[in-house]
Amino acid sequence: MSWASWTTTGVYSGSGGVLTVEVGILSGDLTVHTTWAAGEARVAVQYSGASDWFTMAGSPTPCRSEEDSRTLHQAVVQAVEDGGGATVPGVPYEAS
Repeated sequence: MSWASWTTTGVYSGSGGVLTVEVGILSGDLTVHTTWAAGEARVAVQYSGASDWFTMAGSPTPCRSEEDSRTLHQAVVQAVEDGGGATVPGVPYEAS
């Protein structure tokens, strides 16, 4: 089984932060982590340097390839930077 993961630290959320499943809004200096396996991407965020991870609203999401998961991760980082109660963006490619 193929899998990949991507982590970006030091992502400062825009006003309104990021919406998580477990605790609602997180804001400030965050770490974003995306794991891809079996056609699905899971996105989690944490306060940078903390130990607890929180599921970003909209995760998991279908994602058909490792390359698409990298593109999705970058879109998530941008969404976090934009803030506004960010959730996992829609799939960043044309569905076949």
